[in-house]
Amino acid sequence: MGSAAWWVVAFAVVCVIAGSRTADAFYLPGIAPVDYEEGAQLEVFANKLTSPKNQLPYDYYSLPFCGSQEKRRSKRVNLGQMLIGERAKPTDFDLRMNVPESCKMMCKVTLSGKPLKRLTKRIKDLYSVRLNTDNMPLVVKGKTKAGSAAYHFGYPLGFVKDDDVFLNNHLKFKVLVHRSAYVPGSNSPATARVVGFEVEPWSVGHEVEEKDNAPVRSLSCPIKNGVRPQKVEDGATVWFSYDVTFQDSPIAWATRWDPLMNANPELKQIQWFSIVNSFMIGIFLTALVGTILLRTLLRDFVRYNQLEEEDDQEDVTGWKLVHGDVFRAPQAAAMLSVLYGTGAQIFWITVVTLVFAVFGFLSPANRGGLLTALVTFFVLASTISGYAAARLYSVVEGGEARRLVTMGSAFFFPGIVFVVFFGLNLLLWAYRSSGAVPFFTLLLLLVMWFGVSVPLVFLGAYLGYKQKPSEFPVRTNQIPRQIPPPPLGVPKASYLLVAGVLPFGVVFMELVFILNSIWQNQVYYMFGFLLLVFLILVLTCAEMSIVFTYLLLSNEDYKWWWQAFLTSGSSGLYVFLYSLYYLMTQPGFKGINIASICIYTGYMALMSIAFFLMTGFVGFFASFTFVRKIYGAIRVD
Repeated sequence: MGSAAWWVVAFAVVCVIAGSRTADAFYLPGIAPVDYEEGAQLEVFANKLTSPKNQLPYDYYSLPFCGSQEKRRSKRVNLGQMLIGERAKPTDFDLRMNVPESCKMMCKVTLSGKPLKRLTKRIKDLYSVRLNTDNMPLVVKGKTKAGSAAYHFGYPLGFVKDDDVFLNNHLKFKVLVHRSAYVPGSNSPATARVVGFEVEPWSVGHEVEEKDNAPVRSLSCPIKNGVRPQKVEDGATVWFSYDVTFQDSPIAWATRWDPLMNANPELKQIQWFSIVNSFMIGIFLTALVGTILLRTLLRDFVRYNQLEEEDDQEDVTGWKLVHGDVFRAPQAAAMLSVLYGTGAQIFWITVVTLVFAVFGFLSPANRGGLLTALVTFFVLASTISGYAAARLYSVVEGGEARRLVTMGSAFFFPGIVFVVFFGLNLLLWAYRSSGAVPFFTLLLLLVMWFGVSVPLVFLGAYLGYKQKPSEFPVRTNQIPRQIPPPPLGVPKASYLLVAGVLPFGVVFMELVFILNSIWQNQVYYMFGFLLLVFLILVLTCAEMSIVFTYLLLSNEDYKWWWQAFLTSGSSGLYVFLYSLYYLMTQPGFKGINIASICIYTGYMALMSIAFFLMTGFVGFFASFTFVRKIYGAIRVD
C-alpha cells in the first residue's frame, strides 16, 4: 500500500494523542488529589438513575428528592458523560470531613399525583441512584457466593414486598479516608483524602417531632432492624435522612479505585478460560495456514516452475491458471474501497484506545473519558479512512468514481451512526430521559463531523490519490476467464457464514462481559484481557481470510475481493445475533419497555457494523498481501 501510508497513520496517531489531552486522563492534571481539613465540606453530586431492567437513564431530580431549584442545575460535564446521560447535580447531603452525623433529617415530601406514579414505577423497574463525592462513586458493598467482595454502583431506590412498594429514604454513608502523615514542626493542619464512599440503604417510616415546621428529632432513631419501612402510597409523608461515619483506610489515594476494579477470582478464572479458548483457536488456524504456506504452496511453486521450464502446460491446474484474472477489478470497487477505508479507521482507533486504556489513561476514574476518547479518536483518525480508501481504489480500478469514494468515506458510516443516534435521541427526548443529548451538544457533534472529520477525510484522500498506484505482479487479460461451478454445488455465501463463526468464538466470552456492563450499567475495566483477545482476533481474521481465499483461487475462482472482506467480516452478523439472544434471555424480558429495546438494539446494530468493518478490513488486508506475494513468486509469460 506504499510507505506513505505509514506517514499518514503516524500523523493520525499523533493527532489522536494530542486530542486525548482534551480528556482528563487518570493521574494526569485534571484528576488531582484533594486534601480536606477537618470540617471541610464533601460535596455530594447526583449523576443519574439507572436500571438493569430499563435502559433509559433519568435525572436525579425527576423524582421528589430534597433539593432547591438552584441545586438542580448540573455542573459542567465532558462529552462522554453527556452522551451516556450522566450529570453532576449538587444535592442537599451536608457531609463534613471527619464530622459524623446520626439520623440527620433533610426534608419531608408528601407523595401524590405524577411524582408518586413516577416513583412507584421506577422502584418496580429496579432503578438505582448514582451519587459520588470527590469523584468516588457511591457503592453498596456485598459478597459473592464464593465469599469475595463485590460492589454495586449506586443504591437501590426501593423494593417491592407482597405487592407493596417501599422507598429507601434513609442512607447510612461510610466515607473511607486516608490521613496524611503529620510532619513534626509543621504549622499546616492535619488533612485527609477520600478513598472510598459506601452506603447502606434503609427504608424508614420516620415518626418525627416538629417545631415550627422544622424537625426536632425522629423517634425512629437510631435506625436498627425491625424499624417500620416507608411505604409508597398516595398522601404518604416521607422524611429523608442520613447517617455519616468515617473510617480510616490504609488504601492510598492513587490506588483508591483498585478495590472496585479488581475482578473477583471467579471472573478471573472465566477470563483466563476465555483467553485459553481463543488462543487454541488461534493456534489451530496458525497450524492450518502454516500447512498451506509451507506444504501446499511450496509444492505448487515447485510444480508450476518445473512445468514452465518443460513448456508443458497440460497438467496445470489450480490458482496459477487465474493469474490473468486474479487482479481484475471487482464489482462495486468504489463501495469496497469505502468499506475498507472505514474499517482501517475503526481498526486503528481500536488499537490506540486499547493501548491508552491498558496504561490507565482511560480509567473509570475519568468519568466519561473512554467515550470522549473514542469520539475524539474517530474524528481525528478520519485521515486514515480517506487515505486507505483512495489508495485501494486507485490500485484496483482508478476510474472516474474517485469523488464518490471520497464522499462515501466521509459520509457513509458516519451518516449511518448519526441517523441511528438522532432517531434514538428523539426517542429519549420523548421519554424525558437524561440520556437525551441537548441541542448544543448535538450541534457540537455536527461541527466535529463536518468541520473536522470531513476535511480530514478529504486530506487523506488527496494524499492517497497523489501517490503513484502500486503495480500488480501479473498482468490482467482483456477477456475474463470462465469460472467453474463451486465444489459440490455449495454457494459461496454458505462458506461466508461458516467462516464468521471462528472470529466470533474468539470474542464470545469478552462480548458477554461487555454486554453485562452495558445492560447492568456497570463499569467495564478488564482492558488487559480485552487487548489479548483483540490480538488473537486480528490473527484469527487474517488467517481465516487467507485460507478461504486460497481455497477459492485453487478452485479457479478469481472473484476473491469481496470474499476476502466478507469472510472475516461476517462475524459481525454473529455479534448482532448474539446481542439479540442476550436481550431475550434477560430476566423479566417481557416487562422491558419498547424504548429500552429500541435503544439497545440500535446501539448494538452500530457496534456490530463497526465490528464487521474492522474485521473485514483485517481479513481483506491479509488476503490482499497474500495474493500479491504468491503471484509475485511464480514466473508467468
